[in-house]
Amino acid sequence: MDDLAFKQAAALSFGVELELQLVNTRDCDLTRGASDLLAVVERKPHPGDIKPEITESMIELSTSIHTRHGELLAELRQIRDAVLAGADRLNIGVAGGGAHPFQHWSQRKIFESPRFKHLSDLYGYLAKQFTIFGQHVHIGCPSGDEALYLLHSMSRYVPHFIALSAASPYYQGVDTAFDSSRLNSVFAFPLSGRAPFVRRWEEFQAYFARMQGFGIVEDMKDFYWDIRPKPEYGTIEIRVCDTPVTVERAAALAAYAQALARYLLVERPHPLSEEVYHVYSYNRFQACRFGLEGEFADPHTQEKRSLREDIIATLDALAVHARELDAEEGLDEISDCVRTSGNDARWMREVYAKSHSLPDLVWRQAERWRGERT
Repeated sequence: MDDLAFKQAAALSFGVELELQLVNTRDCDLTRGASDLLAVVERKPHPGDIKPEITESMIELSTSIHTRHGELLAELRQIRDAVLAGADRLNIGVAGGGAHPFQHWSQRKIFESPRFKHLSDLYGYLAKQFTIFGQHVHIGCPSGDEALYLLHSMSRYVPHFIALSAASPYYQGVDTAFDSSRLNSVFAFPLSGRAPFVRRWEEFQAYFARMQGFGIVEDMKDFYWDIRPKPEYGTIEIRVCDTPVTVERAAALAAYAQALARYLLVERPHPLSEEVYHVYSYNRFQACRFGLEGEFADPHTQEKRSLREDIIATLDALAVHARELDAEEGLDEISDCVRTSGNDARWMREVYAKSHSLPDLVWRQAERWRGERT
């Protein structure tokens, strides 16, 4: 299966993809601006990649490959500034956050491309409901076997990434009572959730061949798993994060993933077995619903603690690895999130509590994306 050959990548290299909201500066609702914005942005050179997503109300930006947090953050800021320069010319607002607080999915327009048309035909209204906004983190792996080891080992920590990045408490005009409502939209897709527990790349190739033989999938993009291998890049891709409201938080989450990957690969702290998935759905729900205050059931020790406590303990374990990777600044941001400031969902609720205006909240999100700490 040469078409699923795993491309060797530098171990622990990493990159980020961010899906962003395009909003009308008059009423702060989503606007159909992707085609016009991309045409303007591409007239000037910029780092990374800026491309369309499934509807006209969103774009995706991608960084190049990095090994250090500081370099990744610097590039994210440059790409952000390039997008904002184009958006300002068109009077379009740009914001982070995992879901727009009050847009209505029926008003969205599918971006004109063969793949997005195929998804719209296949999934019906779910395609427009997929106007949600996530951060994906890629971690480089030297082999397919190593990628599968890291994928399954990292699955214990999926609730960490959900709780730390949660930025979608409001959806369709209401407080959902979830810190991350975005992932509920992903759950609706038949190929979402967790990857199958296979440990060798040859086994995964055989699994993929069976799914392809059924006509269920054509390529890896058809899987919407929380973590999926990306053999063409030589990475695993963590897909559970809401898009944060700042690039600083986005870079910090990537640094946390990189340091965690080093810890898992170097120290091998947990036996690798399918037991990691026994409490997977429970822990995932707790993180979506309650964020950092959610309950975490440790699949290895059978102990329960809060997600906040588990992340703090993990940060202690990652300290030496963060130093080796020059990722300490990123993990300091994560520590502040857990110990002091809280996640973006908390910030959003605090902003709304002052104005009781969802349009005002979106405006503040756009200001914060610019780097204005309002």
